[in-house]
Amino acid sequence: MAMETSAESPVPVRTVLNAVAGWIGRLGRIWVEGQITELNRRGSTVYLTLRDPVANMSVRVVGPRAVFEAAGPAVTDGARVVVHAKPDFWVNRGTFSLAALEVRPVGVGELLARLERLKQVLAAEGLFRPERKRPLPFLPRAVGLICGRDSDAEHDVLENARRRWPAVRFKVENTAVQGSHAVGEVMAALRRLDADPEIDVIVIARGGGAMEDLLPFSDEALVRAVAAARTPVVSAIGHEQDSPILDLVADVRASTPTDAAKRVVPDVREQLQLVRQLRDRGRRCVAGRVERELAWLEAMRSRPALADPVREIERQHEQILALRDRARRCLSAALDRAGDHLSHTRARLLALSPAATLERGYAIVQRPDGTVLRSAGDAGKGDELLIRLPDGRLRATADGPAD
Repeated sequence: MAMETSAESPVPVRTVLNAVAGWIGRLGRIWVEGQITELNRRGSTVYLTLRDPVANMSVRVVGPRAVFEAAGPAVTDGARVVVHAKPDFWVNRGTFSLAALEVRPVGVGELLARLERLKQVLAAEGLFRPERKRPLPFLPRAVGLICGRDSDAEHDVLENARRRWPAVRFKVENTAVQGSHAVGEVMAALRRLDADPEIDVIVIARGGGAMEDLLPFSDEALVRAVAAARTPVVSAIGHEQDSPILDLVADVRASTPTDAAKRVVPDVREQLQLVRQLRDRGRRCVAGRVERELAWLEAMRSRPALADPVREIERQHEQILALRDRARRCLSAALDRAGDHLSHTRARLLALSPAATLERGYAIVQRPDGTVLRSAGDAGKGDELLIRLPDGRLRATADGPAD
C-alpha cells in the first residue's frame, strides 16, 4: 500500500528503504537473460554486470563463486547467460542487485536458434528486401570506416583502397568490435558518419573470429540502426563463411575487408584502361563513318553525270538530232507514199473519166432533157439532139436512121 506522507509528517529514510525492500522481495525468484560485463571475482563472491543485449540497460548481479564455477569456463566477459536469481535490495546503501542462485551459459545451438528467430522477424518486416538496398556511388567523396583500432581489417581496407585509387579519402572510426561495448560504440560511430554530409558510403569491417565474437553484428539494435541509415552501408564482417545478420540488412555484403575496398573504390588503372578502350572504339566508329561517307562521295563523283556533265548534254543533243532526222525521214516517206497514191488515184480517175473517152474521138448524143441516146433507134425524125464533143456542144436535128 502507498504510504501517506506530507511535508509536515515525512517518513525517515529507513522506512522508505525498508518499504522498497519489501516490495522487491515480493517479486520472488526469476530467470533473467543477458550479456556478462565487468566480471570480477573477489574471494568466494563473484560480482558482474548483466547487460541487456538490445537496450542500453544493465543490472548488478552478485553470487557465490561456486555457482559460477558450476556453470563452467564459458562464463566470461561478453558471454550470454541465463541467471536464476532473487531480486535483492540492500537497505544500507539503497542499491538494487540480483542474487544469483544458478547460472546457465547460452549454448551455440540456442544462440543460432535465437538468431534464426530474429532473422524471421526482420525478414517479415522487409529489412532484407533487395529493392530497399541502395547502390554504391561510383567514386565516393569520402568513405566512412568503422573498425577496430590498429586492426588487420582497417589495414586491408585502407591499403587496398589506396592502391586502387590513391586520392580516396577515409574517415576512420575506431570502436570495439567484440564484447559488451561493441554494439553501443559501433552504433554511435554509425550515427556520426551518417550525419556527415561528406560521407558517401560507410564500411563496417572486422576480421574473422568465433561465432561468439561476431555476435555484436547480429544484434537487433545495430541491425535496425544500419537499416535506418541514410548513407549506403557495406558489411565486411569476418570471412566468406561468416554471415552475421548485418550482412543481410546492409546495402552491399563484402566477403572480406579486402573485398569491401574493391567494391567501394574503383580501380584507377581499370578505369583508365576502360577510358582508352572507349576512346579507341569512338575513334574507330568515327573513322569508319568518315570512310564510308568518303567512299560514297567518291562513288557519286565518279558517276558520268557528275564526272562529265557536258557529255550528258551532248548525248541528249545527239538524241534530239537523231529524232529530228528520223521524223523528217518518216514525214518525207509518208509524203512520198501519199503523192504516189494521189498520182495513182488521178490516173485511175482520168482513165475512167468520160472526158478521156471524148478525147479519143468519141461524142455523146443527148436529148434536150439530158438523157443519153444509147442506140440509133432511140431518136426519131426531126428530134432535137445535143452532141457533146471534147471542146464543146452542137445542136442537130435527126433525119432518121441512116442506111
